[in-house]
Amino acid sequence: LRGFMIAGTDKVWKPGTARIEGGKVVVSSAEVAAPVAVRYSWASNPDGNLFNGAGLPASPFRTDDWEITVP
Repeated sequence: LRGFMIAGTDKVWKPGTARIEGGKVVVSSAEVAAPVAVRYSWASNPDGNLFNGAGLPASPFRTDDWEITVP
């Protein structure tokens, strides 16, 4: 799956490796030892490819409530 980012308590986002496992999306990254947050398609021009069983695309989402900063 494309479009996932993952971060630890340092709030540094790294690309995540995502897979569907038993009806859930499992996201990990070798660069994030203890993940605490995930974002999906959280970009101006996202490249996500997560769809449900009916073929409908997932909306962008995030699990964090951190302040959004613009570089």
